[in-house]
Amino acid sequence: MDASETTLRRTPLHAAHLRLGARMVPFGGWDMPVQYAGVKAEHTAVRERAGMFDVSHMGEFRVTGPDAERFLQYVTTNDVSKLKPGRAHYNWLPNDSGGLVDDIYIYRVAAADFLMVVNASNIQKDWAHLQAHSDGYEVQLRDESDAWGLIAVQGPTSEALLQPHCTADLSAAKKNSFFAANLFGLPVWLARTGYTGEDGFEVFVAAQQAETIWQHLLEIGLTPAGLGARDTLRLEAGFPLYGHEFSDSIHPLSSAYTWVVKDKEHLGRQHISAAPAQKLIGLVLDKVPVREGYPVLLNGETVGHITSGSSSPTLGYPVSMALVPTTQADAESYEVEVRGKLHAAQRVALPFYKRAGS
Repeated sequence: MDASETTLRRTPLHAAHLRLGARMVPFGGWDMPVQYAGVKAEHTAVRERAGMFDVSHMGEFRVTGPDAERFLQYVTTNDVSKLKPGRAHYNWLPNDSGGLVDDIYIYRVAAADFLMVVNASNIQKDWAHLQAHSDGYEVQLRDESDAWGLIAVQGPTSEALLQPHCTADLSAAKKNSFFAANLFGLPVWLARTGYTGEDGFEVFVAAQQAETIWQHLLEIGLTPAGLGARDTLRLEAGFPLYGHEFSDSIHPLSSAYTWVVKDKEHLGRQHISAAPAQKLIGLVLDKVPVREGYPVLLNGETVGHITSGSSSPTLGYPVSMALVPTTQADAESYEVEVRGKLHAAQRVALPFYKRAGS
């Protein structure tokens, strides 16, 4: 075994993935399943029925204390004060130079009790960032990442499959709701969020009970899905991925997510309020899939690069997102260089896919 492989962290579901014959790959310092039966089959299962993902590698931070809300108001761009207990929202951790430390989800447990979920590869960076800005606030920070297992159940039949085994009325749970329940007789927190463009629930469960929940989900017909399908699903839905569409140096308002920045005082406000020099656009090609880093050309000149790209299992053709200068973001067609050859690409509005009724 390669020495670097021995340092990879494992989620509480690692043994379950091996029993299912998952192909494991390094991802953000973790040994994670990239696929089981195959990316296309797993992708289709989530779009048409329901699948489940092990996202236990994500980080969970608890923020409590009298100044918890005031602290989060300063270190994030969205308006945390609007969150009522039992609600969650998408948010950003800005740095002080115009980029993002991370994009995150915040769940309000109680008036002075919040749960923050962060990207796995950014856990240490985010933790250091929050601690560095906590001086002057009566707030307690706890890294609870190792205590939680997290399973994302996604797809149009998610609610129907879970309801017979859940004590909460799932039909009453609105988008971004967050609540305690018993699932298969075990205490969990459920959140109706998601990262696939489909309806579904995130299941927060004690790490030592995660495998029990996973096995029950298998038994009721959920399809296990890996990182490969997670990436094609989020790309079709036009969702940005940290390290691709967002980073410490990419202006976050290059994306269409301007609603995440509210009119309030927060870290880095003066930089984020400046107009971005780049814009994130959607591109489709006829046959040739493109990957991150491929050059994007306009009138024979390289003007940007692909940030994410793949063949779309749902649509049947290659889709990609690219960063180009704002002044050159309105062209109808571009070219993408793939291994020395130029291929025509048409600009389309994001997202590439949107579920009916969403």
